Amino acid sequence: MSLYISKDGHVDAERVKVKIFPNIERGEMKVVNGIVLHQTDAPTAQSTFNSYTGKKPDGAHFLIDKDGTIYQTASLNRRTDHAGKLKSRCLATHTCTDAEFKTVQQMRNRYTDLSQREYAKSFPSRYPANTDSIGIEIVGDAVGPKGQEVFESVNDAQNASLKWLVRELADTLNVSMREVYRHPEVSYKNLTEASTAKW
Repeated sequence: MSLYISKDGHVDAERVKVKIFPNIERGEMKVVNGIVLHQTDAPTAQSTFNSYTGKKPDGAHFLIDKDGTIYQTASLNRRTDHAGKLKSRCLATHTCTDAEFKTVQQMRNRYTDLSQREYAKSFPSRYPANTDSIGIEIVGDAVGPKGQEVFESVNDAQNASLKWLVRELADTLNVSMREVYRHPEVSYKNLTEASTAKW
C-alpha cells in the first residue's frame, strides 16, 4: 500500500511526524528520481533541528532519530540542498564515451566545475541531484581527529525505520531501488557516512 501524500507534499502516516522547516526548502521539485541517505554529523535530532532555523541552511526531507522516530522536515514538493556536488556517474559506472572520459579526467579535482557539468545533464545520465531526489538524514555523529572522522554506526531502530521509509517512498513515488544511494556514492563526502545504513 502506498503512502498518502497531501497536496502540500506532507506524508500522512502513523510512523511519520511532520515537522517542517521552511528554511531548508528551496524551489519546486517536480519529479523524484532517487533517494540519498545521509548522517547528520550531530549527536541529537534537536541539534540538527536547531541548525535548520539558521539563514539558508542545508537540509533534507526526512530525519530518523536514534530511537527510530521518523520526522518529515521538508515538503516532497520542494527541493532541498542535500546532495551537494555531484560525482561523474559515467566515470563511476564505466560508461563514459571516450570524449566524456577525457573531459572528466581533465576536470579531476575541480569538483565544482565537474558538478556543474553533471547538473546540466538529464537523469539518468547523472546521479539524482538536489533537483530530483529525496534526502534522508540519520542522526549520527562523526568522531575522531580532524580529517579522519568516522561516523557512528546506524543502530537497529534507525535501520528498521529507514528500511520502511525507503521502501514506502520508492513504491509511492515510483523510484527504482537501484537509485537509492549513500551520500558518498554521489558526492565528495566522508566515506563512512551512512556506511552502516541498511535498507
